[in-house]
Amino acid sequence: MTGSQIDRRALDAWIKARRSTFETQLKELVEIPSISMDPSRKADMQRCAQAASAMIRKAGGVATIHATAGHPVVSGGFIRDPKLPTVTIYNHLDVQPADEPTWRQDPFRMSNVDGTYGGRGTTDDKGPALTAFHAACWAQEAGLPINIRFLWELEEEIGSPNFEACLTANAKELSAGGRERHSVVVSDTVWVARGKPAVSMGLRGMVTALLTLETGTEDRHSGLVGGLARNPITELAAVIAGCVDARTGRILIKDFMKKVEKPSKKELDGFVASGFRTNRFREVHGFKSLRTKDHRAGAAAIWALPTFEVHGITGGYQGPGVKSIVPPRAEVKISMRLVPGQTPDEAVRLLTRHVKQLNKDVVVKAQHGLLPYRGPSTGPLADAAVESLRFAFGKKPAFVREGGSIGAVVTMRERLGCDVMFIGLSLPEHGYHAPNENYDWGQASGGMAAFARYFELLSERR
Repeated sequence: MTGSQIDRRALDAWIKARRSTFETQLKELVEIPSISMDPSRKADMQRCAQAASAMIRKAGGVATIHATAGHPVVSGGFIRDPKLPTVTIYNHLDVQPADEPTWRQDPFRMSNVDGTYGGRGTTDDKGPALTAFHAACWAQEAGLPINIRFLWELEEEIGSPNFEACLTANAKELSAGGRERHSVVVSDTVWVARGKPAVSMGLRGMVTALLTLETGTEDRHSGLVGGLARNPITELAAVIAGCVDARTGRILIKDFMKKVEKPSKKELDGFVASGFRTNRFREVHGFKSLRTKDHRAGAAAIWALPTFEVHGITGGYQGPGVKSIVPPRAEVKISMRLVPGQTPDEAVRLLTRHVKQLNKDVVVKAQHGLLPYRGPSTGPLADAAVESLRFAFGKKPAFVREGGSIGAVVTMRERLGCDVMFIGLSLPEHGYHAPNENYDWGQASGGMAAFARYFELLSERR
């Protein structure tokens, strides 16, 4: 990496002057309830896309709203010269529902308490999106020799079902070109701890499924049939126990771990260097206990190993008290996070085979699948990400992975033909997908400096 040409004091002054505009724009976006999984919010999804595209145009960029079979995709940016290096910034503007009873405020009315912004979408992912956007505005004003594009999706929270089709249909406009001088950066990842920058170099994939079992046609009194009748809830509980060790989390599905690429010692060292500590993880997420207190094992469990999780069991009586019936049907909702070496199709095949061996009457229905992603940890893009965060936050970042999934990432690598890097800014206490989600000016202002430096470094790839 070459030496910084940015006057840091001038940059900080520019960022400080942008604070009011940033907060106004964040408030506008947060107060649009862009809940992609809620069919009643279709008009709000369009309104969010229109507001976002208007922000790009007002800053002097071009913007297009691409219709899809679902919710739209916003693209645009500052295109100076097709011969210059190009970076595409991906974010999503759709959000999770906010129906938790523990919200301390209206989740779709942004609060601002001393630079901490509360509301659904502040950190996932509207705040980081605007952080990168403002850094791009600085790069445009500074005349950096680089093209900066935006891809703002509104279906990420439901698995990006129409994103690939949108890229394919608009390939000429959205293509980021070849690998040598073009790239994608995603600002939708999480640090381990405040003051300890982290660069993610991978995402887990995911597959979801429903396990259903029918053993009758209607509820029956357990005093009449109990002991002889098959109870589908009980049998499905046994199937779950046969798939995962509840105490350790170890997956018991035959051959499931066979192709898993386990993390190296160097990578595990990096996980711990990022600041990951099991006691802090437990406190931040409100757990009473964890499966292990070992920092290395804990980091590997959430970033580098597959999972089998049960998200819900339905069936039988759900009202107050106990209604002593044997239900006729039950269903289990599960997901499996996947790591490099695994694919959703293979995971479903192994799950189905294993479940049928445990209980031949259980029906396995796959719902949705995402491939895992392994990004570069060496080379010019990784070096630029490391230098950018060091420049902005004063510390060299550690390389980590993300435990979650971003469906658009693998699609962009394949369809746009270039590597995807991650420069995330959110913190565990910001509450991804949680009640009382928030973001703060410290991460936003530092993030603007980081992205400004990143754009400067990429502009030198000529």
